[in-house]
Amino acid sequence: MLGIELTPEHPVDRIADLGVRAADAGFDTAFVSSHFFNRDPFVACDRIARATDIRVGPGIINPYETHPVTLAARVASLDEASGGRAVYGVGPGDPSALRSLGLDEERGLRSVLESFSVARDLWSGETVDHDGTFQASGAGLKFAPPQGGDIPVYVGGEGPHMCRMAGKHADGLLFNGSHPDDLAWARDRVDEGAEGRPDHRGDVDLAAYASISVAEDADAARELAVQPVAFIAAGAAPPVLDRHGLDGDRAERIGEHLSAGDFSAAFDEVTPAMVDAFCMAGTPETVAERMAGVLEHADSLVVGSPLGPDLETAIELAGAAACEAGIRE
Repeated sequence: MLGIELTPEHPVDRIADLGVRAADAGFDTAFVSSHFFNRDPFVACDRIARATDIRVGPGIINPYETHPVTLAARVASLDEASGGRAVYGVGPGDPSALRSLGLDEERGLRSVLESFSVARDLWSGETVDHDGTFQASGAGLKFAPPQGGDIPVYVGGEGPHMCRMAGKHADGLLFNGSHPDDLAWARDRVDEGAEGRPDHRGDVDLAAYASISVAEDADAARELAVQPVAFIAAGAAPPVLDRHGLDGDRAERIGEHLSAGDFSAAFDEVTPAMVDAFCMAGTPETVAERMAGVLEHADSLVVGSPLGPDLETAIELAGAAACEAGIRE
């Protein structure tokens, strides 16, 4: 898979146009990110599906803002509307966004696993009674999606237990990582989970969901990368910071500035080493080299935001870089 993340901070007409550009650049899957403050991901996915022949789906949506049975119906509807091209990216959600909705205490591995396990049953035509992290009684769909129960499920996450769970139960893992060392670690965790994987599920797809900023001007690309890297660094677990030799106190200060809304101060704390650890940023040649390093451990790649100073051009450059890295012909 060569995927791309499109963020519906833009009008859906533009998201559809970007989807077309991505398809022309060689991307075969578009994940539309899901946050309550942006446009609806399923509307954007439908527009991309109408304009292209690539796979589409939410990536990554959480099972707390919307009931998991309703999410299953929406994914099935997208699969029907796209002629069987839906993919379901589901995960525990962004803590800061969920905190705004009073849902941050709901996050957890079990809820993610239950949400897509129940979805698979519903897609297969079963009537579901469920009593776990959510409840459902006599729930069923009155239509069957083209893929039946085989809509691909990708779990989004980076913790060790979530990685193992994806390795055992999901079709793939969308691992938030842009550095070979992080993907090597993720590979080990996924393989540990896959030891207990049912044979009928086939192989699991480890996809590097990588933050990428690419431009012919390396300095411009790296400057843009500072903003997402600040959020990544602030949320990174101590073992991740240690893996890259990064200053935990500095990362904590970045988080404090972000929480206080002092974004300039947070961005000023971001170091070049943080950019190197948490983003593939630079010229197409540099990004292609970084992609190749990650693909020594990952099976697939999803090009995540910010993409580049010029979004349209960055999509084309990222697609060319992926070709150079060997992810597609």
